[in-house]
Amino acid sequence: MSLTPRFVDEMRAIVGKDAVVVSVEGRMTYECDMHTFYKGAPDVVVLPTRTEQVRAIVQACRRANTPIVPRGSGTGLIGGAMAPQGGVMVSMNRMASILEIDYGNRCATVQPGLINLWLTNAVRERGWFFAPDPSSQMVSSIGGNVSTNAGGPHCLKYGITTNHVLGLELVTGRGEVVRVGGKTLDRPGYDLTGVAVGSEGTFALVTAITVRLTHAPEAVKTVLAAFRTVIEASQVVSAAIAAGMTPAAMEMLDEAIIRAINAGTGAGYPEGAGAVLLIELDGPRAEVEVQGERAAAICREHGALSVSVARDEAERALLWKGRKEAAGAVGRLTASYLLQDAVVPRSKLPHIMREIVAIGERYGLLIANVFHAGDGNLHPMICYDDTRPDELEKAKEANEELLRACIALGGSVTGEHGMGMDKAKNLPLQYADADLNFMFRIRGVFDPARLMNPGKLLPTHPACGEGFRPQRPRLPEGTWV
Repeated sequence: MSLTPRFVDEMRAIVGKDAVVVSVEGRMTYECDMHTFYKGAPDVVVLPTRTEQVRAIVQACRRANTPIVPRGSGTGLIGGAMAPQGGVMVSMNRMASILEIDYGNRCATVQPGLINLWLTNAVRERGWFFAPDPSSQMVSSIGGNVSTNAGGPHCLKYGITTNHVLGLELVTGRGEVVRVGGKTLDRPGYDLTGVAVGSEGTFALVTAITVRLTHAPEAVKTVLAAFRTVIEASQVVSAAIAAGMTPAAMEMLDEAIIRAINAGTGAGYPEGAGAVLLIELDGPRAEVEVQGERAAAICREHGALSVSVARDEAERALLWKGRKEAAGAVGRLTASYLLQDAVVPRSKLPHIMREIVAIGERYGLLIANVFHAGDGNLHPMICYDDTRPDELEKAKEANEELLRACIALGGSVTGEHGMGMDKAKNLPLQYADADLNFMFRIRGVFDPARLMNPGKLLPTHPACGEGFRPQRPRLPEGTWV
């Protein structure tokens, strides 16, 4: 351990002896998130229960000049919740309370360690729910969802995490408690809440979150359509949106992942189909009935092999169970895979699906696809055999080629997983040097010592340094910031 016994004693004084982990075995539990390529055990793990403790931890770390790494449930897929430089990991698992439910203002205030689905469970009987629903919602924390600006199947209609965060309580890298946003809409000044959401712990530690609650729809209808190819299924997505429909969700799975899901969950997706499209519609009952018929008609117009509708809630839940457990089911296809999280405009889905097939053929690798088709957020799983040393390198090369293809189509390097250690290097594919430098300087406003989650989100790049000044055309005075 690089931290002194005196520092560890200070942590124990702040949070209590049973809330400090220093054993080798204990710290190894925190050495990676679900993306196990990136590992780095912290020197000490602390588990605070309230904001005052978090503030004291940050101030102590500033005095000791030691890195601070936030962690929720550790379900991330970007190497974001690990400690590449050691230091102090602040685990938010014990800050998991619902602080307030305010039905009058259609919101709730929660601590960051609260599991996503627990909030919906707490308000369901009153007819409300928390809309952001990443596939990990049964285990992921809301603080972690805020950190990466998580999406989920239903973000097509309801939006991603940032659309549901009204306010935040933060302990910045300066050791200050700051509250941004709040229950009232259209607050004056800069949108600091929006800046903080998706910052991956590089600005501050989130200690409380005020989120929007959404009233449950009167009716829900889930349509399952099977197609010969992913190209045909992809064309339905743009056709449905162009027809004026806004489904709650449009999820697509290809033949390989259909096989794995059926074997693992018994979801009952059509065998032999090249792809299935899961379309969910919700809203007033009469509207949902009409929209369901339109969705089925559009699917048939584009060559659907079959179209069916879940008959009851149990059947609907089984269809979604298959989708939600897709990442686990892929273990039936391969022991190892790289999971991508790039985005393209939905109109480009047929194009990128052809490119994915071509990339898989060029590298001789199976690429299984399951993704949020409605917003173009891809999750191709590049399968490889880790007993063959060359296959990992092939998978990495295929992964980078796929990312570049998405950017060329006007997409993004990430849709909901964030950057972390895994994708920081790819950010220059999307942003110019001046953009990267601006982000770097914003980070310094919140965390001038740059101790907060170091090595994450921003790349190792000349633009991300204090002395960087890009060459640019001369502009009028005052236009450069």
